[in-house]
Amino acid sequence: MKIEKTVDGTAAMLSLSGSLDAMTAGELSKAVAELGDGITDLVLDLEKLEYVSSAGLRQFALAQKRMAGKGSFSLVRVPAFVKDVLTMTGLIDHMEVLG
Repeated sequence: MKIEKTVDGTAAMLSLSGSLDAMTAGELSKAVAELGDGITDLVLDLEKLEYVSSAGLRQFALAQKRMAGKGSFSLVRVPAFVKDVLTMTGLIDHMEVLG
């Protein structure tokens, strides 16, 4: 998996490409942690994500939890297969999912 980071003041976007699974979930966890406490708005751009496992879904939930009370968290440019998984697990009802 590849993660591209863009930070603008207190807003950050992490663009993910490749596979987010048990082998790569730690990379996303580390990238979110490295953003620090000054980030109040976090966006995960999933346009180039090719696969997500339950370990990846857990990282989405942990990122959302980290941002709770600090600002906002959203998933953008979400592929149809990711939306399907989010819907089947019920996570879509607890996250801002755009496009």
